[in-house]
Amino acid sequence: MARQKNALTKYFVGPLTDEKSTATLQLAKWIKSVSDDSDESTEDTAFYDGDGTPESDVVSVKKSYSFEGMFDETDEAMKFIASLELEVGEGRKIAFKQERTNGDILEGRATVTEIKVTGGEASEYATFSCKIGWDTKPKVTPKP
Repeated sequence: MARQKNALTKYFVGPLTDEKSTATLQLAKWIKSVSDDSDESTEDTAFYDGDGTPESDVVSVKKSYSFEGMFDETDEAMKFIASLELEVGEGRKIAFKQERTNGDILEGRATVTEIKVTGGEASEYATFSCKIGWDTKPKVTPKP
């Protein structure tokens, strides 16, 4: 099983009531694309035991994903994300889970940013987009 369709990766969101909250609302209906918008910070340093060429060290990784599609106010996951549109601070914290095609599960506390549930061309359906990034390294549960 070498290649898998992107649509087989599943994303779930949910309210964060405590650190053990689980994401149960699947964010999938009308979603056309999901982009990995992760950010890595690196530091380059040269050492005397080398030839003077700087080597890179990854000092942090911020995993995040951008979702784009059409807004459907009857979809529970979209309705949940839309309810956060005017929130700030802790109001934007959620439980977020990704189920990868190989069976691995990544989950944890996350922040939702760049929420859009309106706008676009007059002839188009209402836009839905947001960015969801884990606040810390997600808990990884390998496929059993």
